[in-house]
Amino acid sequence: MTERRNVLTPEALAMMDTIARTGSFAAAARELGKVPSALTYNVRQLEDALDVLLFDRSSRQAQLTAAGEELLNEGRRLLAEMDAVANRVRRVATGWETQLTVAVDTIISQVTVFELCEAFYSRCSEQGVEHGTRLRVRSEVLAGTWEALLSGQADLAIGVGTHATPPAGIEFALLGDIDFVFAVAPHHPLANHQGPISDAELLRHRAVAVADSAQRMTPITVNLLPGQDVLTVASTQAKIEAQIRCMGCGYIPEPMARPHVEAGRLVVKEVERARPRAHMGYAWRSGTGGRGKRQPLGLALQWWLSQLESPATRRALLERHSGPWGG
Repeated sequence: MTERRNVLTPEALAMMDTIARTGSFAAAARELGKVPSALTYNVRQLEDALDVLLFDRSSRQAQLTAAGEELLNEGRRLLAEMDAVANRVRRVATGWETQLTVAVDTIISQVTVFELCEAFYSRCSEQGVEHGTRLRVRSEVLAGTWEALLSGQADLAIGVGTHATPPAGIEFALLGDIDFVFAVAPHHPLANHQGPISDAELLRHRAVAVADSAQRMTPITVNLLPGQDVLTVASTQAKIEAQIRCMGCGYIPEPMARPHVEAGRLVVKEVERARPRAHMGYAWRSGTGGRGKRQPLGLALQWWLSQLESPATRRALLERHSGPWGG
């Protein structure tokens, strides 16, 4: 048992995660700065110590066995727990987190998020915080924004939907509502359609959709018709670009569509189906430590939450999409 425990090091668990994420030993070796033979040797050592096969040797790709999947899932959980412990220890000692990860849905204003990051760094500098909190901002879509928070990969999630009930240990607050408009390029066949567009007519045209970034939670699909041709992209910004290029049609958050409509790059059309509206919020992990003991929030998270209490900041996160990064 001791030998098995000794091989389950953070480095070994991180190695498994890298192999699974990159899909091959060669790609994982490049990322880890090793030669593939060394990585293969390390995996065999791990398999020998655990007395299991972690990868299917008959597959050309790095295909995990059932035992490998279990180790990967538990390993990711353990790594997240280790990071959380280190974070809590530093927070107890200094009040500041080692790292703060903010998951941001792609319909949220990038301009405002970067301005908040700048203000955070400026505040740390003014207070003379030595070795301040490292910020990590990750882009997510739909259920993926919730998943990043619930899985422990993020401490704060901005742009979560209100359809999910927050579990214990998660706090939630409203940001506001976002209206959507149906838009197409000026040279799209639907641009000259007279009157509200029916579902039957929409079905004849390709839609552009943003892929939900959730890996474990059930992905969310909105405003797509059964049997409709779909171009799937990774972000709302990419969806807008595709529709400007007349590669499809679809709903776009009105604040993001507005500058393109004003510039003549997109045309808003009426449709027969109800115009969608999204109720958006933000959520964060509460200060619950080991044995369920309530602990104060870290100073970095407290700062971000104080900014989000401002109605002006919440409005900017939903509506301010013009600027150096917003188009």
